[in-house]
Formats: sequence, C-alpha cells, structure tokens
Amino acid sequence: MTTQHPPVQNATGTMPPGADPAGDPLAAEPVVAGRSPARIAWNRIRRDKVTLVAFVVTVLFIVIALLAPVLTALTGWGPITPDGRAINPDTGNFPRGSLGGISAHHLLGVEPGTGYDLFARVVHGLRTSLLVGFASAVLSTVVGVVAGLAAGYSGGWVDSVLSRVMDVMLAFPQLLFIIALTPVIQNALQTNSHGGTDENLRLLVLVLNIAVFAWAYTARLVRGQVLSLREREFVDAARIMSAGRAHILFRQLLPNLWAPILISFALAVPQNITTEAALSYLGVGVVPPNPDWGSLLSDASQYFLQDPMYLFIPGVLLLVLVLALNLLGDGVRDALDPRAART
Repeated sequence: MTTQHPPVQNATGTMPPGADPAGDPLAAEPVVAGRSPARIAWNRIRRDKVTLVAFVVTVLFIVIALLAPVLTALTGWGPITPDGRAINPDTGNFPRGSLGGISAHHLLGVEPGTGYDLFARVVHGLRTSLLVGFASAVLSTVVGVVAGLAAGYSGGWVDSVLSRVMDVMLAFPQLLFIIALTPVIQNALQTNSHGGTDENLRLLVLVLNIAVFAWAYTARLVRGQVLSLREREFVDAARIMSAGRAHILFRQLLPNLWAPILISFALAVPQNITTEAALSYLGVGVVPPNPDWGSLLSDASQYFLQDPMYLFIPGVLLLVLVLALNLLGDGVRDALDPRAART
C-alpha cells in the first residue's frame, strides 16, 4: 500500500513541471496578483483611447520644447534671426510665395514685416508657454497643498482665517488683476541697461502673479479632503503613538491626497498656459521680439487678411496643446476616481 502525498508547489505558488494537479483542487485556480492604485490608474488610461492620444500629444509637445535649440539649429534659423530675402518689400514686406512663405528653408513660413522664421519662433514660444504653465502650476499646487493641510487639520481660528483668505482669492477677477499688477511690478524691477526688465525676471514675475491667484483652488480641494481624513482610524492611531503634527500632516495625510492633488495639477497647467498666452496677447506678458504664442497671435491678428497662415499656425497649435492637456487631465481624473469600476 502506497501513501499519497499532496502535490508540492514551488516558492512562486505554481506547480513544478510534470506535477499532477488532480490531487489538489486548489492547484488549478489562478493566482490573483494585487495591483496598486497607480497600476490600476495606468491600466485605465491605456484603455482610454482619447486619454492615451492626449498623453502622446502632450509628451510630443514637451519633447519639441526641450529640443527647441537643437531643432532650430538644424533649420539654420533662430527665433530672432531675420531673413530679408524671404519677404518682399514691394508688397509691404509680406512673405514671398504662397501659404505665408512656407518652403524647404522655412518649414512654417516667415513673419510678415520682420522675416523671422515662424518655425523657430513657434518652438521657442512653446518653451515659454510650457515653462510658465508648469512652473506656476507647481508653485500654486505646493502653496495650495500646504494651506489646505493646515486649514483642514488645524480647524478653529486657523481654518477660519485661511478659509476667508481662500474666499477672497477666489472672488478676485484673476485676469484683470494680473493685467494690472504685472506691468507695475516689472516697471519697478528695471534691471537692464535699456531701462527695461530682464526677460528671466519678467517670466518669474509672470509665474508668481499667476500662482498667487491660482493656489486657492487647490487649497480648497485639499482642505475638504483633510476634513474627512483627519477623523480616520490611522490618524487617531498616530496621535495615540504621540506622533507630531508634521508627521501626521506629511506622512499620514499627504500620501492619501496624491490623487486629488495630481488631478488639480493636471487641470491647472492648461489653464495657466491659456492665461499666459492671454497676457502676452494683451502686451503684459513676454515682450517682443522674444517668442511667445500669445504675442504671435497678437501680431498675426494685424495681418490676417494678407497672411492668414501667420495666425492659423500658432492658433491651431495652441488649441491642440490646451485641448490635449485638458483631455489628459480629465482622463487622469477618471482613472483615479475610486468609485469607478476596478478594471
């Protein structure tokens, strides 16, 4: 009489080669692997074709912006390098040829009046727009997260004061106040030999002005989440173990807020890019001849009837960029929604 031994599994929980699973009813069941929330969110994004296309387009724009000096060096034209032969003085310095002077030498044509290569100005303007959009979004998100954590967890007079400040900031007509404040601050910070403001300093002022009026949105969102999380058992356990306030805020509460913070950041970037373009269009952002999409649109509006491509190209690119960022933000929000089906 022989003794039947149960099948032996290896360290991974699977049957070794040649083993007979008939004697073990659990051997045929598949091994269920746990997935992190980030992995689940990424799987949802990959299945959402619209979000995936928006992600690819956004990455493409970012890569083009990072490689702008390389791309313009390959074409041989800088953003403020005029080509007098590409414009015709007999027609008011409009581009020679059709479609705004598009040719093998100028991939997107040239600017009327100046002869600047439009491709070089577009890719360098993209760097400016993305820099201002992402930098202001990062700054406003950091300030909003800290303020929201402090207001939601502290309560009492701290919450009351910060909440009233948020209400005041949300009530401001953001664009109007930025238009009023930006030139005042820039004129007070004249740093170059021509009595103007250094371009990097102008961008810094622009980033700060946009972030000052944008942080309250993130703060209000974070405060609402913290008000719910601070009553959870893991926070009570941290208090019982004599954990400090900083530990509870940044080690217990903050890791549970990354989803709404990421959503807020993803939606803030396109809004800030649009704001920056609007400010440059109105003449209080990036100053010509430095490239920027808003200033390009402002200049192109004067030549629309004679050279529509000058307005069409940067206008469509700005639309595609902002649309891709908005769709990506919506997709990230849906992917991180805990109420959605776990697929």
